[in-house]
Amino acid sequence: MPWPPPSTLPDAPFPNRALAAVAAAAEGLLAPGYWTLDRLLALRPTTAQRARWSRRRAGLCLAVGARVLAAPALVLALLLALPPALLGLLLWLPAQAKRRPFVHQRAAAAAAPEPWDPRSRRGFTFLSANLCLLTGGLARFSNLGNTRRRAEAVGRLLAPGAPAERSGRRDGLLEQWRGEGRGYGGTEDRDGDSGMGMDGVDPWMVAGAAAPAANATMWAGMPTADPTAMADRMPMDNPMSMAYSTPVADPMSMANPTLMVDPMPMANPTPMAKPAPMADSMSMANPTLTANLWPTAASAPTPELPMTDPTSGPAPSPMTDPGPERPIPLPDPMPPVLTTRIPPDVDFLCLQEVFDAAAAAALRRRLGRRFPHVLWGVGPGGLRCGRLRVMGSGLLLASRFPPLAARFHAFPNGAREDALANKGLLVAQVLLGTGRGRRVVGYLGCTHLQAPAADATIRDVQLSLVLRWLREFRREQEQRGDLVAFDVLCGDVNFDNCSRGDAQNQQHPLFKEFWDPARREAGQDQPWAIGTLLDCLKIYEEPVSTPEKMERTLSHPWGRQQFLAGPILSCGALDPMAPRPWQGRRVDVALLRRDPELSTEVTRYSVITQLATLTDHLPVALRLRLGPADL
Repeated sequence: MPWPPPSTLPDAPFPNRALAAVAAAAEGLLAPGYWTLDRLLALRPTTAQRARWSRRRAGLCLAVGARVLAAPALVLALLLALPPALLGLLLWLPAQAKRRPFVHQRAAAAAAPEPWDPRSRRGFTFLSANLCLLTGGLARFSNLGNTRRRAEAVGRLLAPGAPAERSGRRDGLLEQWRGEGRGYGGTEDRDGDSGMGMDGVDPWMVAGAAAPAANATMWAGMPTADPTAMADRMPMDNPMSMAYSTPVADPMSMANPTLMVDPMPMANPTPMAKPAPMADSMSMANPTLTANLWPTAASAPTPELPMTDPTSGPAPSPMTDPGPERPIPLPDPMPPVLTTRIPPDVDFLCLQEVFDAAAAAALRRRLGRRFPHVLWGVGPGGLRCGRLRVMGSGLLLASRFPPLAARFHAFPNGAREDALANKGLLVAQVLLGTGRGRRVVGYLGCTHLQAPAADATIRDVQLSLVLRWLREFRREQEQRGDLVAFDVLCGDVNFDNCSRGDAQNQQHPLFKEFWDPARREAGQDQPWAIGTLLDCLKIYEEPVSTPEKMERTLSHPWGRQQFLAGPILSCGALDPMAPRPWQGRRVDVALLRRDPELSTEVTRYSVITQLATLTDHLPVALRLRLGPADL
């Protein structure tokens, strides 16, 4: 088999130029109304903009006055843009119906890896990140802006190779560092080859060797912003922002003191139905001695999951055997989870919320410098499942190894604001190499589930669909004699393993077939696990404004409680009974099928702070060491 093999995946969004021309004409007619509506939504300021206004004389008055004048003009422009937009919509809908479900970008400039002989050991690194690259106006609801500029910055960090950016202070979107250009790099980029060397040295372990010293920094000794200055960053007319400007140097100063049921620091942030008093100081020091009052997969009944798409077969039935508690070895002791650096040897990249077209184009061009294969334009909009989807799925998959097959499945049950996006599952089969005439393949899934906290039942159905689609795709694509190296599922599942409100999703049968390295059991994470969802109203505050500062801050329990989203109830409100300090909501996951064919070992699991101020999520990286195989 030639390496890399010729691609059979579509390399253009439309099957012919005529449809592409119709789609371009439709987008041209929609562009004025689209731009005007986006600018109207972008009048909503971020907390970084409010902070800048409060530091300038008459800054707030000038900014508010400019918005008051701009709003009527934009509304008038939007009304004038409606007639051509309606005509464009009539052309756009049929064009989208003929659009392919994804596009394969094959970059000749990126160096392809050597095929893997499974008789030797090799490492593979997977990275999942929610980038929140919505249109500029919609991104403001997550306290983010400058979508195109953020996409270019993220691309430089995910695909190293551009001129290195200076390490140290980085104010990001809050304020440009004077005299240092317009870059966002919080740490110096460096290239690295993928995989294990022949000597068995893991390059990722070497890159993270300095992490323990950073993680050992205590909260009291951490450089923090002046409390007065932090308070002055928030305008007086925004009491919510004022609440979030509590000085973080004092761990007892909480943003929401009314929810502070028990201010005693707890070493074990394991979720419990009700905080129980500790018997002695030994139980405080040993997290495993604390009783877990949550139901486990063995004790709680598995709910029946209704299917919304009966034409595609029955729902997957729960497995009778939940599998071993730890089917794949973890490092002992676990290396520090928090790191400031994106691994230099990422092989597979799973991204979510890459919605904005201009941002997606800038990002995939940059990724093409490192990743030879990029699947973009996944799940186009239009009339899908009987509903109008104005946005695509937001999924993007980049791989250093050639994809042999790929498929996108759209969720049929999106609701509320998620009904506007064509969310679903992108699954791909990649060729890793050959051994004695046998193909060595891997399976990789990328998904993004229903977002609103109250929609646990919708997420449950989507999890069932994901599990069935993964099974079907593997059954259809696997050939006789194939050696399956891995089956990994990454994405933003929009529920965690510590919130009482997410108990229904935590019990799903998917976790009996796929293993989450950071999860101990339903409702309880590993002691070293850390949340990946930031409090979006605080992402520009001084203690988390650079990758290095964020790592130091989140390495301390009170830093996690101050800047990470906390456990929630089923309605989405913060759980007042959650034990404190908490680990945070871990909604971004990297799961591995429990029955690997090859000898598999997890050598590193990392939560990365390098995208500080660029998104409200923390990327997650999983490093596997596979083989050797006895062929």
